[in-house]
Amino acid sequence: MLLLFSTSIISALSSQGKKSPVGKWKFEAPYAPEGYNTGTIEISFAENKYSTAISLSGADLIIPGNKTKLENDTLSFSVMIDTEEVVVSLKAENDTKMTGKAVYSEGEIPLTLTREVPKN
Repeated sequence: MLLLFSTSIISALSSQGKKSPVGKWKFEAPYAPEGYNTGTIEISFAENKYSTAISLSGADLIIPGNKTKLENDTLSFSVMIDTEEVVVSLKAENDTKMTGKAVYSEGEIPLTLTREVPKN
C-alpha cells in the first residue's frame, strides 16, 4: 500500500514538471523577411494530439501547421508559406518563453516565442 501511494506521488510530481505548450504565443523572427518576422502561433491539444496555426502580423491569413508533435519537450511542425515548406522546432525555456528555429530551403531562422496572457 505504501509503495502504491509513493508511486502515485512521484507520478503526480513528475507530470507537474512538464511545461504545456498549449496557448497563444507571440513570435519574433528578426532575421526573417519583412512581413514574416512577427505574428502569433496558436497551439491546441484535442483528441490526444497537438495542432498548430500561424498568423502573420498584418495579414488576415491563418496558416495551419502539419505533422505537429511533442517529443522530449520539443514541439515541431511544418507550415507551407508561399509554396515553401518551413519546419519549425521549439523548446520551452519556462512557462512563458519558447525558443527554436524555422528551417527552410535558404537556411534557418531563430525564433523567440512569448506566451500571450489571456484577457479577462
